Amino acid sequence: MFNKNIFFLLLLSFSFLLFSTISFAQKEKKIGLWKALNTPAYVDTTAEDYYENNSIRYENYIYRSSIKTVQLHDESFELSQPILNLGSEERLKLSFDDVDADLKNYSYTIIHCNTNWEPSGLTAAEYIDGFQDATINDYRYSFNTLQRYTHYNAVFPNSTMKITKSGNYILKVFLDGNPENIAITRRFYVYQNKIMIETKIIPASIMSDRNFKQEIDFTINHTGYSITNPYVDLNVVITQNNRPDNPKTTLKPLFVKDAELVYDFDEDNVFTGGNEFRNFDIKSIRYHSERISNVKIDSAGNHVNLLSDEKRTFKRYSTFSDINGKYLIKVQEGNNSEVEADYCYVNFFLQYDAVLTDGNLYVFGEFNAWRCNKENLMHYNAKRFGYECTLYLKQGYYNYEYAFLKDGATAADNTIIEGMHYETENDYTIYVYHRKQGTFYDQLIGVKRSNSMK
Repeated sequence: MFNKNIFFLLLLSFSFLLFSTISFAQKEKKIGLWKALNTPAYVDTTAEDYYENNSIRYENYIYRSSIKTVQLHDESFELSQPILNLGSEERLKLSFDDVDADLKNYSYTIIHCNTNWEPSGLTAAEYIDGFQDATINDYRYSFNTLQRYTHYNAVFPNSTMKITKSGNYILKVFLDGNPENIAITRRFYVYQNKIMIETKIIPASIMSDRNFKQEIDFTINHTGYSITNPYVDLNVVITQNNRPDNPKTTLKPLFVKDAELVYDFDEDNVFTGGNEFRNFDIKSIRYHSERISNVKIDSAGNHVNLLSDEKRTFKRYSTFSDINGKYLIKVQEGNNSEVEADYCYVNFFLQYDAVLTDGNLYVFGEFNAWRCNKENLMHYNAKRFGYECTLYLKQGYYNYEYAFLKDGATAADNTIIEGMHYETENDYTIYVYHRKQGTFYDQLIGVKRSNSMK
């Protein structure tokens, strides 16, 4: 006869086991949800990062974590692009900080590249008159700063290193006389005016894009300069605000009229207008500018909290002055910003209700060479309902925006957070390259810089 006591005992054991399984599953589900919101599991692990290895990259790149605030611009104007007129007295200035705060033996050389930023194959003797590399002897130690650093400057071309050919160039900075021990690479341009370029920037011709995009129409006049086959021999590149990730590179003439080449398209030469850049001012950490929430100073350094940002996609366009993504190093309480400007931990926060999928969000601008990497990656904070990021920046005035990089993409999208308007003020640069028949390198025969509002 079946024992009722045994039956109830088995039933009780089964019920306890079932309850434990359900409770464990619910607990795991809650833990999984918490991790999804608080752990950067959505970080794109394929995204390139600084300081990965020492293999040369023909782009703006930093190879050592101690190097900060790399700038390359015309010697006379800090906000200019790194462009030289061949044979002129123009010079470029390279500057950077090393927060190891010791003295290192840095040198530099230059590499000639083709339009795709690959080595052109020319030997150094074919494009350099003089020494092929030079030591950086201009250095100074920081003064009266919490973050100690050594500041380095170099100006070129100079009497011992002259450039003899136009085209794209890579400036390579290396350590201890070893060209394989790379510290910095930076792009720059050398042009020789052989043509005339006339531009016209208008709202997009396609009606559905007219309120959101800008069209760059232009003509090339090469009177007195022979171009045998413009469809094959010429390569034209257009950049917006000097961004390297989204240029227009496949443009061919729409019409050829004697010595005039017409580039008047409806789609191929169109950029999204974007929005005016956000900004913050940390020239002073004693007096707070309008975008600063608070500043704290402790043994770890200077901590600057910016006011919270919000999405601007559905907001009406509002015009205000910006410097189109650039930044300016400056300290208010000092005489020499190069060595008296301190470093700050700058905290960004963007209000956002949900986690973005299929990609990552970044703080974006020239301060980071327009790159998307772990340094400027934003993480979602479920408690604050928004994205946050902390950057270690030198005192000055900064432009920035928020950009989304979709998984597998190479160009960041600044319209998802910032919106896009045809009225936005942007800088555009047209580069015209010519590979003469019988030669093996690309000459840069013309550069035209234009502004959408001027």
